[in-house]
Amino acid sequence: MLRKLILAASTAALIATPAIAQDYSLEPNFGTFSLAAGFNPDPAELAIVAGGTVDASSVGCAGMISQAPDARLMWTGGQFSLGATSDADTTIIVNTPDGSWVCADDTNGFNPEVTVSGSGQYDIWVGVFGGGTAAATLYATEF
Repeated sequence: MLRKLILAASTAALIATPAIAQDYSLEPNFGTFSLAAGFNPDPAELAIVAGGTVDASSVGCAGMISQAPDARLMWTGGQFSLGATSDADTTIIVNTPDGSWVCADDTNGFNPEVTVSGSGQYDIWVGVFGGGTAAATLYATEF
């Protein structure tokens, strides 16, 4: 009886606690970059391959992404925007310096953009809504 109770409690804990597959401790797929307020040229752009095999719904976002971030931005300044452009339907998922998750889908047509604020480390994933991978451009802008 005790064994069944322990097994039932363990199973309930596994079901109630979603696993977060996005791992911001991994090295970014396309590098780490630093920008400060007033950077030039604006927007700053980075060619990437969006998408992957991880479902971003574990943090309440849409799209399929890689486990590691696509890019890490060390930001010094106030408000700015992060977005992506692609011929595919892309999404953006950002882990902010305070550990919260921000995401967007279809902000500009099928291209996503989020506006964030505050200095620190931003880990960024660009997803593909229907799965697979696609060429994309990740950008940061103060405009």
